[in-house]
This record gives sequence, structure tokens and C-alpha cells, in this order.
Amino acid sequence: MFLRHLPAPAAAIVFAAAFALVAGQAHAGPREDERARNALRVLTEVQAIPESAIPDKLLDEARAIVVVPDTLKVALAFGGRRGHGLLSVKSPDGTWSNPSFVRLTGGSIGFQAGVQSSDVVLVFRNDRSLESIVNGKITLGADAGVAAGPVGRNAATATDGQLKAEIWSWSRARGLFAGVALDGAALTIDDAANEAVYGRDTTPRMIFEGRAHQQPSNAVVDFRDRLEEATAIARAARGTGGAQPARAPTTVPQPRQPSPVEIAPATEARPEPFQPVEDNPATVEPLP
Repeated sequence: MFLRHLPAPAAAIVFAAAFALVAGQAHAGPREDERARNALRVLTEVQAIPESAIPDKLLDEARAIVVVPDTLKVALAFGGRRGHGLLSVKSPDGTWSNPSFVRLTGGSIGFQAGVQSSDVVLVFRNDRSLESIVNGKITLGADAGVAAGPVGRNAATATDGQLKAEIWSWSRARGLFAGVALDGAALTIDDAANEAVYGRDTTPRMIFEGRAHQQPSNAVVDFRDRLEEATAIARAARGTGGAQPARAPTTVPQPRQPSPVEIAPATEARPEPFQPVEDNPATVEPLP
């Protein structure tokens, strides 16, 4: 009703802004839900085959996980990579946080041609590299060391380069899931998608700490729940699912104390063995 009292140009501006706001809200939810469902699909399919899954040790000890489905790599003299995915962080109690939306971009130079779509999975191994992405952006290989990750739930071998890497990366194309080098790719927070799902002015840290302005949709929560399930399976396989055994108290050996018998003074003399009777005569009473 208040539009009647505004000049025509001002009313048109208000109407356009309101329409844009409503339209943005109407289309943001379905788009982000689709991204969450695709990330859930990738995670489920990758973990369904033990021979090509993320190793149990990495999944159990991971600090954060990124899943970027349908990353499009286009190459024609100058190559580029772009994809949208989800990032979840492991809380201090071992549970996974609600996911933040992220973008993966990168480029390369060289003679190349072709178009390829692949799924990308990143596992963060420490908090240092995680802090960089929480603050907005991280460049793989420059801000944090990245290496091609091993596959197979029981994979235990790794090269020196892999052991020193802060992030392990995998790619799946044409059904094959294998480690891949992603040096030069940039991982950034998708603030627009986060605000569409969690509310205006929501930061990644608020999402990871459970302080977002509004609850996410079921599609987004399903991704977190699938991570919880996969991690529980990994912990059970490693035998780390239960509480840690109590450590036995450390005891310091004390010097041996003599017993009361050993320190009690002698109260009477004892006869030596084979002592003659005459040395100890007894009084004999006569018979009546």
C-alpha cells in the first residue's frame, strides 16, 4: 500500500528490488540442494567400493573433507578447472560439522585440448591449512602442500612426499577413483551459497561451530550424516571407535621397609641347640 505514496521511479525501484530478493530466495534453495545431493552421491559411491575408497586411517584422522562433484576441466591451449562443492570440518568431539559451500578453480598453461568432468575429494590433515580456507581462500601447492592420496581402505604405504603433505587429493573420472595432483588450484568459500542456505551474514566459522542464523535443508544435513556414517565405519575397522583405555597409574618404587617382627627387640633368650639339661635344672617335688 505504501507504494501508492511514492513517486513512480522510486516505486519501480522498490518493486524491482523486492522482486529480485524474492526471486533470489526462490532459486537459491533448489540450486544449493542439488549441489549437496551431488556431493552426497559422490561420497557414497566412492566409499561403497573398499578397494577404491578413502583409507580408513585418513578418514578417521581427517580434520576436514571437501567433495566437489562434476568438476569441469576445459583445455584448449590454456586449461582451466571449475567446480562447486561442500566442505565439512571435524569438531573437537569427533563429529562432523554442517558443511560450508566452496568453489574449486585452477588453471594450467600448455598445449592441450579436450573437456573432462570429474569428481574431486580433498582431505585436510591438519589445522594450519584449514585455517587458511576458513579465512577465505587457499591455493593448493602454494599455501599448503598437496599430494595424490592413496586408495583402498587398508592402504598404509605412502611416499615421503605424501607423508609431508597437508592435503591429500583424489579425482574420479569415468568410474576410476585415484590420487591426483592439484597444484595451483584455488579453493575458496562460496559466501553467496552459504547465505542462501544459512542466512545473511553467515560466516564459515559460524557454520562449523553450529552458530548459523538458520538451519540448513535436509539435503545439506544428509551430506553431514553420510560423513558421520562413513567415519564410524572407518573407526570400527581400525578399532578406534570406543573410548580410549585408561592408562595405568605410574608408581614409583619405594624402599623396602623392615617388618615389625624384624625390628621388635628380643624379650627372652632362647637355648642354643643341644644345650645340656644341667645348665637349666628344674625343681623336683618329693612324692607323698
